[in-house]
Amino acid sequence: MSRFKELQKNLFGGTTSNARQFTMIFTLVFALVLFQILTDGLTLNSGNLIILTQQYAYISVLSIGMLMVIVAGHIDLSVGSIAAFTGIIVAKAIKAGLPWELGIVLGLVIGAVIGAWQGFWVAYIGVPAFIVTLAGMLLFRGGNQFIGSAETIQVPEGFKVIGAGYLPEWGPSTGYNNSTLVLGLLAALAVIWRELRARKTRREMEAEPIPVWITVLRLAIMVGIIVFATLRYAGGRVGTSFPVSGCILAALVIAYSFYTRNTPGGRHIYAVGGNARAAELSGVKLRRVNFFVMMNMSVLAALAGMIFVARSGASGPQDGNGWELDAIAAVFVGGAAVSGGIGTISGSIVGGLVMAVLNNGLQLIGVATDRVQIIKGLFLLAAVALDVYNKSQGRFSIIGSIMRPFRQAPAQPVSPPETSQESTKTPVAG
Repeated sequence: MSRFKELQKNLFGGTTSNARQFTMIFTLVFALVLFQILTDGLTLNSGNLIILTQQYAYISVLSIGMLMVIVAGHIDLSVGSIAAFTGIIVAKAIKAGLPWELGIVLGLVIGAVIGAWQGFWVAYIGVPAFIVTLAGMLLFRGGNQFIGSAETIQVPEGFKVIGAGYLPEWGPSTGYNNSTLVLGLLAALAVIWRELRARKTRREMEAEPIPVWITVLRLAIMVGIIVFATLRYAGGRVGTSFPVSGCILAALVIAYSFYTRNTPGGRHIYAVGGNARAAELSGVKLRRVNFFVMMNMSVLAALAGMIFVARSGASGPQDGNGWELDAIAAVFVGGAAVSGGIGTISGSIVGGLVMAVLNNGLQLIGVATDRVQIIKGLFLLAAVALDVYNKSQGRFSIIGSIMRPFRQAPAQPVSPPETSQESTKTPVAG
């Protein structure tokens, strides 16, 4: 193995020999550098990064749930309408006197009820999720218009914290937001701990050790990115820092990444999406899995809707329009397979980040909205088509290779008893 191939394998965790397999990460870096130059440094400006996080946090929340839906072999077209429906009910309830804290609880309950409704039709009646959620898109969009009477409903300042709030300032004056500095320090320590733990695990398993200099280089890159981002977020104008919505998103990413990679429930989702028949023979409860992913998606849609309303300060009749398309785009750009069974939470976040940077950068340089939509559509088509082409040619998946360092393939379910039928191999998260 050449030193270049060895560097790729150890640094990125992949097994391929072609740098083009990391196209999406390179594209993200290229887009950031390009727009940084074209906007005279505005793209990576503290204020723009904070705005970017707040603007796209709700889409990233949706992409987490959508990833699980798509991995299970379904699609959800109703998430934007559910978000708008939940937002208008919560806004009116708070306006009527309900404490905003209970308003958040109410919104999550509404999402759970809607999810149970749609999950019932998909899991227990057998209606395709595409049809159920298409009906839900029309139903809950109409519900938003009916309940809100096409009016804008304001929300109080306390409620706005989840969408427009920032980490608080405390302690001595450092010229930076101390809460954000602490958050960045914890993130850096977590990365270092994870890397050292991975090396220890490899030693215990007597696997081929990764060269120390590779580990140091990888840590230097990751910690360097964390330090840069921390100083940017902490060094914004007075009164701003890392957004609360970003903290909510980070917590969800950590929780759902752990769930999908390290729990039986998460592994069952991949098993069902890879081969539902084989999963069922292995003891996986198909109905339970399908019900859960649909219900979970609606809960996250409700949360996304409340975050958006909190950031904008009001619930309006146009909330949620097109959100399902943005979430689906983020998932597919992030490496999920159309047929199900493949995809990661971190991949969806990276895919969403690529689309967000592209959209934000084009707007900053003054590209008209209609042309922004055209460019985004062409980019999505090109990214997925290139990945499909490589698979059809027997090559490694570009997008899948990008996310390999960040994911852990879930264990396959227990093999079913021997039957007269041919055994079927169940794909796992690739």
